[in-house]
Amino acid sequence: MPQVGYGVYQISPEECKRCVMEAIRAGYRLIDTAQAYYNEEGVGEAIVGCGIPREELFITTKVWISNAGDEPAARSIDESLRKLHTDYIDLLLVHQPFGDYYGTYRAMERACRDGKVRAIGLSNFYDARFVDIVENMEVKPAVVQLETHVYSQQLKMRGLIKEYGTRLMAWSPLAQGMNGLFADETLKSIGLRHGKTNAQVALKFLVQEGIVVIPKTTHPERMASNLALDDFLLTTEEMEAVRRLDTGRPLAADFNDPALARLLLEYDRRNNPASK
Repeated sequence: MPQVGYGVYQISPEECKRCVMEAIRAGYRLIDTAQAYYNEEGVGEAIVGCGIPREELFITTKVWISNAGDEPAARSIDESLRKLHTDYIDLLLVHQPFGDYYGTYRAMERACRDGKVRAIGLSNFYDARFVDIVENMEVKPAVVQLETHVYSQQLKMRGLIKEYGTRLMAWSPLAQGMNGLFADETLKSIGLRHGKTNAQVALKFLVQEGIVVIPKTTHPERMASNLALDDFLLTTEEMEAVRRLDTGRPLAADFNDPALARLLLEYDRRNNPASK
């Protein structure tokens, strides 16, 4: 799995093909989508049209809550394969820790055995729920995807998942610009020494910590900038300075919040274009 990928959250279905084609042209090979982004078709069209052999691409998608359970999840996996125009998914995640995620995980295990999926994992599973799945399922999650950025560095979860050999994948690795990331003075001072932007320093920090990042942008120049991380290295002192930015809490979503749980359980009905 490439360590720097391209995420397509909140990219419209109409724009998704163009954006993914641009990202692939820029050099991205990991593309992260989800059933609940409603743009898997655009990713699939880009896969077919980009001219890059399928085996050189790494495609991640996720099973949504409304498809939770053994049989619904199995059907949704086949539907994702159809929309993505591919015979296999490189990494498939349970998107949220709500609904019958045990049934979903069992369906994903079967998809692995059937060759439809290469690896499986979790998204937004924290603490006890993560351990509950890992200890009770046959196939251990290869990846857990969590909100991770310089202000929420997931130190506790990183220690926990390391025990099980699970890799951390960061969604919102630029914190969606929150906390003034793009003007942060610590990141700016480090960036000036390397001729890099705040965003590049924030991404490089995560990469040096061994975390997979999937920044999202619709602008080709920012796609290229987010990928240009190989020509500099943060020093020990610079890494420590960025570590001190950690707040120890999420900024975008608290998955222990009942209001968020209700919102996510109703998300598909409210947001799926096919339901309107």
